[in-house]
Amino acid sequence: MEKNIIFGIRPVMEAIQGGRDIDRILISQNLKGQLARELTELIQEKGINFKQVKPERIDRVTKKNHQGVVAYLPPVEYHDIEQIVGKSLDEGRSPFVLLLDGITDVRNFGAIARTAECAGVDAIVLPEKGSVSVTPDAIKTSAGALFRIPVCREKNLYFVLRHLKNRGFTIAAASEKGDTDYRKVEYQGAVALILGAEDKGVSSQLLKMADAHVSIPVKGEIGSLNVSVAAGILIYEVLRHRG
Repeated sequence: MEKNIIFGIRPVMEAIQGGRDIDRILISQNLKGQLARELTELIQEKGINFKQVKPERIDRVTKKNHQGVVAYLPPVEYHDIEQIVGKSLDEGRSPFVLLLDGITDVRNFGAIARTAECAGVDAIVLPEKGSVSVTPDAIKTSAGALFRIPVCREKNLYFVLRHLKNRGFTIAAASEKGDTDYRKVEYQGAVALILGAEDKGVSSQLLKMADAHVSIPVKGEIGSLNVSVAAGILIYEVLRHRG
């Protein structure tokens, strides 16, 4: 466990200031003083997920001198979506990118990542806040696919979509209320597919950026599919169009 954590106030602050990827931070409820305030302000400024917990919670993570602060590091390195897209287009390839909006279940995430890797998706994009991240549980569910497919964490998916649109991507958003059968869209060239959480779906801001709102016909009484199942159907439909 300890190889995936940083503990102590100054080490955590230095990691943040040095640009290290950090999944989340636990801070003791008893932490006081000027340095503690500076740490909290830095965490909030960078938009890092953090939680105040009882001191014994942190003691269970490490017995070393943690000073009431533990930061969890992701088990894989996150990538930059603009670099991935730019490299692919420069090589004359049409990238296929998957954006996951507000998905929080690690098992769904892992299953989606496994399908995406098998289908040759170029990258998965997650928002920094309100989303799953690459955790050991997600890696296990993905059967190791998350070690093989680039995952990007971006501050704002809207700006990611705007960039992709400017690079000529066709953007399709999956929605139960979508007005287009998923089989009726031509997924040619560079493609971005957006999937949302099962309870909230894709946000209205991102739906506005999409060229098509696609839905999967449901014949039974249950109104929707599990998001990882829907992802598999849609990913392989894109793959079929791209040959």
